[in-house]
Amino acid sequence: MRTNETNIVDYLSDLPPVRHEVLNKDQQEQLTSEIGELLLERDAVLVAHYYTDGTIQSLADSSGGYVSDSLDMARFGREHEAKTLVVAGVRFMGETAKILSPEKTILTPDLNANCSLDLGCDPDEFAAFCDQHPDRTVVVYANTSARVKARSDWMVTSGSALDVVNFLHEKGEKILWAPDRHLGNYIESQTGADMLLWNASCVVHDEFKGEELANMRLEYPDARVLVHPESPASVIAQADYVGSTSGLISQVQESSAKTFIIATDKGIFHKMRAVAPTKILLEAPTAGKGATCRSCAECPWMAMNSLVKIRDVLRDGSNEIVVPFDIARQARIPIERLLEFSEKRKIVVIGNNDA
Repeated sequence: MRTNETNIVDYLSDLPPVRHEVLNKDQQEQLTSEIGELLLERDAVLVAHYYTDGTIQSLADSSGGYVSDSLDMARFGREHEAKTLVVAGVRFMGETAKILSPEKTILTPDLNANCSLDLGCDPDEFAAFCDQHPDRTVVVYANTSARVKARSDWMVTSGSALDVVNFLHEKGEKILWAPDRHLGNYIESQTGADMLLWNASCVVHDEFKGEELANMRLEYPDARVLVHPESPASVIAQADYVGSTSGLISQVQESSAKTFIIATDKGIFHKMRAVAPTKILLEAPTAGKGATCRSCAECPWMAMNSLVKIRDVLRDGSNEIVVPFDIARQARIPIERLLEFSEKRKIVVIGNNDA
């Protein structure tokens, strides 16, 4: 694996603390009622990512909205007749929704809800890196800013990356990949493609520990290990299944196994418990050498979403996502290229993506 020389940003030094909204039952019911009324008044629909708090996911489902992964959230918003889309997730997800629905108003609960992969791929530094390697096809992961997407040839999801890179590799193209080095390394190992990898990672998935997972598997020998490919190679190597958020949920729902060790953000457990209430779900370990906590497995930026903030942005029309026209127009090209590719190849892209 070859990487750019940019050091990985030490996000942990500036990482916001995980702060959950604390509401009693009456407060939660009152906010849910207010949000429901505001959604109707504003001709709006709520979409939420699998990693947001379960109360937000439940509200999206019950109010006629949608819970999914980032590209699928944007697709739903584009096809829905509502004029306003409230995106409960992180900032790049709101940008993707705006790119696909430029005529709609896109609101987000907190404009500071970011993503370590997005933060770890500065658009100017990335553009300079691309300029240094003009012979390579630029493929970027969905977890990037609109400006980075605008500099790319292809955007991919975790569910489509293998198919796209295999396609390009068969054509003899060399790849410049960004931003997640773990996902890039996994794709390179599976495809044999010549890939130059950007040096960034997800703060959640990067904390899963291979040695501790091996010990946990001894403790739960019948458990099926499900791993998101943003995880380190030592964790992926022990997986019974490697896949996107939607793929992991399907595995829990469809597998005959009773116990699962899950290596991704634990926000996904809400949907997994909904589709497979009798299954036993265990968090993959984040403890061990170099660990910063006993069991992180939770994105602090996703935790910035809350019912209060959703109510406030609907009431005030605040926190609107704006993408400059020229950037949106250019960023739309690699996204539409993926959607066209998936249609021709009949591969599942929508509903098979991560954060």
